[in-house]
Amino acid sequence: MSLEIDPKQIKSLSPINSLNPENAQELIKKITATQIQPGHYIFKKGDLDKFHVYLLQGEVELVQDKKIVKVIKAGSPDGLQPIAHGFPRPVSARAKSAAVVTKINSDMLDIMLTWDQTGSYSVEAVDEEDDETDWMTRILQTRAFHRIPPANIQAMFMRMESVSYKPGEKVIEQDAEGDYFYIIKEGRCLVTRSTPANPNGVKLATLSVGDSFGEEALISDSKRNATITMLTDGHLMRLNKEDFNSLLNEPLLNWVDYDEGKKLVAEGAVWFDVRLPTEHKAKHIKGSINIPLIFLRMKANSLDTDKKYVIYCDTGRRSSAASFLLNEKDIETYVLRDGVDTAEPADLVTA
Repeated sequence: MSLEIDPKQIKSLSPINSLNPENAQELIKKITATQIQPGHYIFKKGDLDKFHVYLLQGEVELVQDKKIVKVIKAGSPDGLQPIAHGFPRPVSARAKSAAVVTKINSDMLDIMLTWDQTGSYSVEAVDEEDDETDWMTRILQTRAFHRIPPANIQAMFMRMESVSYKPGEKVIEQDAEGDYFYIIKEGRCLVTRSTPANPNGVKLATLSVGDSFGEEALISDSKRNATITMLTDGHLMRLNKEDFNSLLNEPLLNWVDYDEGKKLVAEGAVWFDVRLPTEHKAKHIKGSINIPLIFLRMKANSLDTDKKYVIYCDTGRRSSAASFLLNEKDIETYVLRDGVDTAEPADLVTA
């Protein structure tokens, strides 16, 4: 059962309370509240579903090995934080009384936090109800784009140009030189490839809003391997080859897993948490420093340029943005792949 939510209450939750008002309002449009009966589980230990879960009303018990380890009350300091946030879930969460909770997609929230803290780019693009921006929503949510520094993606959107086509027009032709990378903003395209046996072309796929194409020839510096033809009126966004290779194909990131990061720290590197102070307080790697991404441009000069930094956040998205910013200042950085939840439990400090 979905219930109405109080926007003011949502805006008080961490880290939602750090979003600018416009982006917080966009997020609120996407979420609902659900009532949980006493004794029912909200999630169980080991669950992997990536959601920030918040308690809006009532009380919740955190259960580990059949023992209640903590009780959280709505509106309390603990109640303003996501419940037992971590993947897999470190404990089970069970309603002690009738409770109301809301679940927010962690990737969506992290994208919003990243955009909000790396520039002026509007995050209203993450609105699936808006046809005009649905292409951005889809491209941002693809796994490949999660590996690209947000600053690069922001520059990509700024440098793209819009082009229009009529039904039957060819966007790219097989065996032509690669020149642009395309994302479909409106319309549908047909992908075909001609062969000696089928010179008129074999249908390979139909592409729609948010789908991208054209990267293979740019990455391999070879000719187009298929023809793309508009099936409908269409509007495409395109990025030239030089910008594609510099922004998307060559992001300057040094990804490391937790064991590699730990070894670097043992050799003198520093764990560097770029999440918000409330997130850091709730859980962080022992010995890490904390400068939120939003303040990094201002405080980067306080860092020791002779040291190496292993940067982390929840997912790698904010830390990759931080790495991109610090690389510009010739500070050597590494990015912890998949974030703080990959750390060994014994190396974590929790509230």
